[in-house]
Amino acid sequence: MCGCTHGSSSSEVSHSHPSNAFTAGFLARLGERDEPPTAGEAAVAGPWRIEPVPGKGFGLFRAGQTAGRGGRPAALCPSRWTALVTAAVLPGTGRDPLLRLGKEADAEGFYPVTLDTGEVVMRLDVFDDTLIEHVNVLIHLLRSPRSLADALEAGGAEALGACGAILDERLP
Repeated sequence: MCGCTHGSSSSEVSHSHPSNAFTAGFLARLGERDEPPTAGEAAVAGPWRIEPVPGKGFGLFRAGQTAGRGGRPAALCPSRWTALVTAAVLPGTGRDPLLRLGKEADAEGFYPVTLDTGEVVMRLDVFDDTLIEHVNVLIHLLRSPRSLADALEAGGAEALGACGAILDERLP
């Protein structure tokens, strides 16, 4: 997801790459180096902007890389709802998971789930890596107010109304 141009003036901006304050030559030289360990997270961190793309639905653009500036969307979605769901989850795909599932059962036959510190925070009766992946997605949403807001908006009025009633009952 390079943000470079193939020219130095705005009239030379390629439609496959948005304009950028850094020159194409500088970005090319920098791109020859090994990527830092943060590159994966930076590529998907956003913030993401959802824009209508005429005839195609909704595009997910990183800030500064809008269609109006010649940017290519990271994703094209047929509806705003799928764009919101994608925008909510995408930043978490670049992060290391908070929870990790142990591959070996302990003495009692449970699979440990640990933090990166090694602290066991859960034990599972069966090896369920899909559960831990989903819990890590939810953790990402809880860590990122913007992602959580995208997810809540995608939920719609009916779900938010029911959620509000549940929370109101829990917190008298």
